[in-house]
Amino acid sequence: MELNQKLQNYAELLVDVGLNINEGKRMFINATTDALPLVRKVVEVAYDRGAAEVKVNLSDDKIQRLNVENRSVDELATVHDWIVEERMHYSNEKAGFLSLISSSPELLKGIDPMKLRKMQIATGTALKEFSARSQSDYHSWCVAGYPSPEWAKLVYPDLDENEAVEKLLDLILYTVRADQENPVEAWLQHDKNLHEKVDYLNGKKFHALRFVSPGTDLTIELPEKHLWAGASSKDSDGRDFMANMPTEEVFTAPKKTGVNGYVSNTLPLSYGGNIIDDFKLTFKEGKVVDFEAGVGYEILENILETDEGARFLGEVALVPDDSPISNTGTLFYNTLYDENASCHIALGSGYAFSVDGGKEMSREELEQEGINDSITHVDFMIGSADLDITGIEKDGTETAIFKKGDWAI
Repeated sequence: MELNQKLQNYAELLVDVGLNINEGKRMFINATTDALPLVRKVVEVAYDRGAAEVKVNLSDDKIQRLNVENRSVDELATVHDWIVEERMHYSNEKAGFLSLISSSPELLKGIDPMKLRKMQIATGTALKEFSARSQSDYHSWCVAGYPSPEWAKLVYPDLDENEAVEKLLDLILYTVRADQENPVEAWLQHDKNLHEKVDYLNGKKFHALRFVSPGTDLTIELPEKHLWAGASSKDSDGRDFMANMPTEEVFTAPKKTGVNGYVSNTLPLSYGGNIIDDFKLTFKEGKVVDFEAGVGYEILENILETDEGARFLGEVALVPDDSPISNTGTLFYNTLYDENASCHIALGSGYAFSVDGGKEMSREELEQEGINDSITHVDFMIGSADLDITGIEKDGTETAIFKKGDWAI
């Protein structure tokens, strides 16, 4: 299949499966200039499906770097009201929000960590209501990727720039099944397969999960009313959408105060234009009480100091080691892809839909159900071919969920 047809398939998947755009619906796209070839196709497909409006918010990585280098801390910590108002306007309209990730994971490498921290806290605080709407599936949203030269060269340092971009793009199209003859049908089948795992886990209602592998011995208690989710979701109007493309995970929220033990990362974490690696977190009654990192210690420290909730977990996700993205043997240095090759957990806020009735609850009510609240949500990878996961019921009965990195159920 030629590249142009794969890109067309990708655009149609994002519009039809990712966001479910049809007659009269609005669409909001965040992307960098590197993703313009895909953005143009997405806009064309969306209008073909009857979209009322497609708003495109473009940025440029080189300009972003210059802005962060040259603006003061106070300037970077300023989020203009009109930025928030625009997002909320489109949310009120029940628009579908598409984020296309292209930036190099090292875009902001070497920038003063204090600048990054202030900027991230300011953005997270200003957009907290919008983020809460996304995390409760009020509107449809989808995160996908498209390569930039800088990102591609990080993944394939031995190739020249054009070859690296071409190879990474081809791999991205593979991960979203855009290289298949009927990609929409492939996604519907994939959605069904993931929901079979979701149904099993929701039927078991485990009290806790225990993760054991080299460098990890972590027990995660689950809220009494917890719900597992995976693949497609429904917005507040009951419309199906796919929040991540690709996606290979099933996930829920931990009980905020029920996490104990220690955990080590198994893949590097790209955060805020920097890499964090070789790190270990120790939890007691849900809170990170100690941490270490071989790479990016200050960046990890800044994440943990974002707010009170940043030291607690908001998500636990299961991904088999024997899965399409993992089997490529490629380290993407990008959470969207690496988290779908590995079991992972997330520091920060939990999703409202992770407890029964959560979509209709206030943040205070969600906290009472054990769901963590924070202005941040940072996934990091803990899965490997050596990971065992045990489900523990209230009476102490244990069931193997993962053995040596793969499903045991």
